[in-house]
Amino acid sequence: MVHSYLRHGPTQAFGLICSNSSNSKYDDKVGYVPALEDVLVWDMKKGQQLAMWHETGHRAEVTCIERSPQGNVFGIGYADGSIRLWDSGSSSVIATFNGHKKAVTALAFDNEGVRLASGSQDTDLIIWDIVAEAGLYRLRGHRNEVTGIRFLVRHTTPSTSTDSLSSILLTVSKDTLMKVWDLSTQHCMQTVVAHRAEIWSMDVSPDQKYLFTGSNDGDLKAWRINYEAIADGLRESESGEIDKIIHFTASLPLALHHRVSHVLFHPFQPYFAVQSHERSVEVFRIRTEEEIKKKELRRRKREKEKKEKEKAGSTITETKRTSDEGDTKPDEITLPSLFAPLLVVRASGKVRSFDFGTRDAGKGKAGVQIFVALASNALEVYDIPPPTTSKGETLEATRAYALDLPGHRNNVRTLCLSSDDQVLVSGANGSLKVWNMKTTACIRTMDCGYAVCSSFLPGDRHVAVGTKSGEILIYDLASSTLVDSVKAHKATVWSLHVRPDGKVLVSGGADKEVKFWEFQQEAAKSFSLVHARTLKMSDDVLSVRYSPNGKLLAVSLLDATVKIFYQDSLKFFLSLYGHKLPVSCMDISDDSKLIVTGSSDKNVKIWGLDFGDCHKSIFAHEEGITQVFFEKRSHYFWTVGRDRLLKYWDGDKFENIQKLEGHHSEIWALAVSNHGNFVVTGSHDKSIRVWEKLDEPLFLEEEREREIENVFERGLVDSLNHDEPGGETSGQLSAEVTTVAKQTTETLVAGERIMEALDLADSELKALREFEEKKARESEAVNLQPPPRNPVLAALDLQPEAYVLRVVEKVPSTALHDALLVLPFTKVISLMYYLNVWAQMGWNVTLVARIVFFLLRVHHHQIVANKLMRTSLIPMRNHLRGALRQEKDTVGYNLAALQYMRQKHEAEGIASFWGQDLEGDEAQELAREGKKRKRVSVRL
Repeated sequence: MVHSYLRHGPTQAFGLICSNSSNSKYDDKVGYVPALEDVLVWDMKKGQQLAMWHETGHRAEVTCIERSPQGNVFGIGYADGSIRLWDSGSSSVIATFNGHKKAVTALAFDNEGVRLASGSQDTDLIIWDIVAEAGLYRLRGHRNEVTGIRFLVRHTTPSTSTDSLSSILLTVSKDTLMKVWDLSTQHCMQTVVAHRAEIWSMDVSPDQKYLFTGSNDGDLKAWRINYEAIADGLRESESGEIDKIIHFTASLPLALHHRVSHVLFHPFQPYFAVQSHERSVEVFRIRTEEEIKKKELRRRKREKEKKEKEKAGSTITETKRTSDEGDTKPDEITLPSLFAPLLVVRASGKVRSFDFGTRDAGKGKAGVQIFVALASNALEVYDIPPPTTSKGETLEATRAYALDLPGHRNNVRTLCLSSDDQVLVSGANGSLKVWNMKTTACIRTMDCGYAVCSSFLPGDRHVAVGTKSGEILIYDLASSTLVDSVKAHKATVWSLHVRPDGKVLVSGGADKEVKFWEFQQEAAKSFSLVHARTLKMSDDVLSVRYSPNGKLLAVSLLDATVKIFYQDSLKFFLSLYGHKLPVSCMDISDDSKLIVTGSSDKNVKIWGLDFGDCHKSIFAHEEGITQVFFEKRSHYFWTVGRDRLLKYWDGDKFENIQKLEGHHSEIWALAVSNHGNFVVTGSHDKSIRVWEKLDEPLFLEEEREREIENVFERGLVDSLNHDEPGGETSGQLSAEVTTVAKQTTETLVAGERIMEALDLADSELKALREFEEKKARESEAVNLQPPPRNPVLAALDLQPEAYVLRVVEKVPSTALHDALLVLPFTKVISLMYYLNVWAQMGWNVTLVARIVFFLLRVHHHQIVANKLMRTSLIPMRNHLRGALRQEKDTVGYNLAALQYMRQKHEAEGIASFWGQDLEGDEAQELAREGKKRKRVSVRL
């Protein structure tokens, strides 16, 4: 009988407030921040997590966050090149777009929120239609990662020119270029070498007049947008030069000349912020024209008075005075005078991104808030005070909210579980946190040094922590206090372990000593350690473990050997050698028969404790192994390594049971449940993940087959995406505009399902056709039995044509085109028959038209060359025209009804405003004049 195991799966991830892989968004005390592959929604005022946007099975990191003008829709870009539209109200995915080959680095919605532009590390720019859930086209021209995208829509333009202006797109890239794209003609209108170094950020002012770009060399440049050139098109001037759309205006001086990683305008208030340093954000105030004119007049007045004093009594002064008095008009306003440095927001850590609140504070609130996401897994909100008129007063930003308790500032280095698996303790550099395993809430936070190892002490009321400075710290969890601190070693304490009888704690350090400590309970001090004895070793001690039967002590050294001693007399028993690099971790099974060692040489070795023989050496990880633990009451064990993987092994059969992926950086810490229900891992990505044992059985053969299939599918998808979409010729490859296509596992599966449905329906129709022919030939057709229906069609009670439509309708709209590309031409011919039937019956005409037009465009040459297609295309054209005409009539009728309802609503609103009953004609006349009226006189 084949032996089965129980599968483990990821259940929870906690300890992460925000990751530094993406920008963040802030709105009305709610922050939307990246958390590795998820997006977390935090209430900054209460410090509570409101939601987690997580899609099961998706592991790629979040690399870009952008909010739609619709408010509740967010565009999230990921490291695998995919884009997901999330609904913030329901925390669900609206649509998924696949088109980029590398990480998405920039996103921008148009003013109506119906189009989305995305830029990536693959240097491509893709325009997506959100309503149709399809990629419109791919724009090429940049030679490096796209870092900024903005749609140009000037709100003050007349309605007649809004459409043409909204089709202008601005992009910047690390190739130092800024490009202006005309989306209506799908070409680049202007290319500007904006900086000498990489461009990292860009933003457009709310009035759409100015554009700011920041580069890697600390240069912040301002550009003016010429809307006349956009409206007139590319025309030559009298001198023969083509009018430029983007004009360089000035460079804005900054306090610090570091990389300008982020520039941002406040959407409503006159503020502008620049991040040009790791720990600070510089905030500017945008002056009004009246302020600048008054300041210029005051400056001229001071200059005039100064000159009068210098040249008092001379005849030249009188002539000078008359000339100065006449010149009171200020000079033309320069751009640097518009932006006045207000203050510098100094955060408590390295700033990853910042954002202003997107909602208008109103006239009553003069100040604004700035939201700062730190690279140290923390969030902060600062209040920016309104500007003052007094000269001597310096403004400072005050911190309104801070969120740092639910996570460590640094990578998690150690984990330990209480004996009842209810409490988890995690340690990092500077902090020790206590977590409730049921709710995953942080219930205690204590300051400590650089925690390297930890262990619960008997009774689960105290925790011992070994630090990098050589101290052993004892904490009381109930009172969250440090009750004892012992300078145990002269160097790092690498390992701690409690003897099975609970009376002795052993510690191993980098000072080549193993020390034994006895627990002492005192009246004044609740708990303390007393040094009992010391065992000196020949090299640094990396790990110490007692055998569960209490007879042996294992010590791993820096010389890649493991020494086994009798724990009572400390006499030497065995030496285990075979590793090529130091043994960083080890554990002994519950029956004290096996010891497993993990090393930096990427190997795991299983030894017998009777004679010290090596049972098996396994190449376990692609990088060094950091932790290994046996599962309780079994010979199964867990390993983690710097290759970000958690692996489950059978110590008797030497087989890898399961490989679990989830972390995005090396895994340093591992804790195994005392009841064998789950394991916990802590990583350099600052997250703590729980992997629970499921009821689902696992068979090794099936697991190996699944892994091979995954490798094959990834290789197949990579090979399909290796050739650029749109053609094979070099001319097409270098085209500025191409189609949007990217094959994924989902699109391949969808294409296979369509082919299976076509085969099933074709065979069913063929059997029915043969039956009808046979029935027509034979005279005694009464006794003929119709062929049995296909079980699938019989179960669903569908005709073959309806069944194929049902399968096609289940394909996601975003993956439909890529799934149709999978079909061979013979299947396309078969699908054309069903498309004709659907058009004739009026079934889902929109989908039918979309598929027909796409197939005709892709397979145009084959269809033209195939004369048999003519017989099916002509009736399809007639049927499709009739169906589309009906759809057009329906849409026109609905539009007319909506327009009537709007006019009626406006008429009722105006009638109620004037406070009198108006006739229908008068109300409609007022409705037409609604936008022209600017002032109303009301008599009381």
